[in-house]
Amino acid sequence: MRRIKDRLSSPRGFDRRRLRDGTLAVLVPVAACSVALAGLTTWVGTGRAGSPARIRVTEGRVLLPSAGVPDTAAFFRIANEGGSADALVRITARDVPGDVTLSRHRMKQGNAAYRSAIDSVSVTAGDSLAMSPSGIDLTVPAPSHAWRSGDLVPFTLEFRRSGPVRVLAVVVRPGTVSLQ
Repeated sequence: MRRIKDRLSSPRGFDRRRLRDGTLAVLVPVAACSVALAGLTTWVGTGRAGSPARIRVTEGRVLLPSAGVPDTAAFFRIANEGGSADALVRITARDVPGDVTLSRHRMKQGNAAYRSAIDSVSVTAGDSLAMSPSGIDLTVPAPSHAWRSGDLVPFTLEFRRSGPVRVLAVVVRPGTVSLQ
């Protein structure tokens, strides 16, 4: 009777190759999971994982309205120091007649500009938005009483997740401060 060798128990090349292939097949997903785990650990360690948006509104400015012009503009710097995005969805000002609208300025051919109302503007996590005359701003109805330079106008900026933020904006003459 002849003895048939079992190929699986052979101590030579076949087992080494199989062992190497099996090790590589396990090593690749383990390495990928380790890299992902290290990234998540870093993200959690910085305090940003799942943290809510933390909105800070500064540098409020309202342009002094020109005589006979029904609207003016207001500008703020909005910073989101949290770990989640948020969006500015509504603005109110109790000292102005009518609604304050969020606007985006656009350019046409021939250096003509126009503004279009927008519903909201997003502020991503860890980023900021600087309102300016050439981008996003607030269109504010001019009050019947005259504002003077230095007057403070109260605004409430309402964010989708963070809720209302009350802030004061100072009235400035156009051209006296940089709004960029």
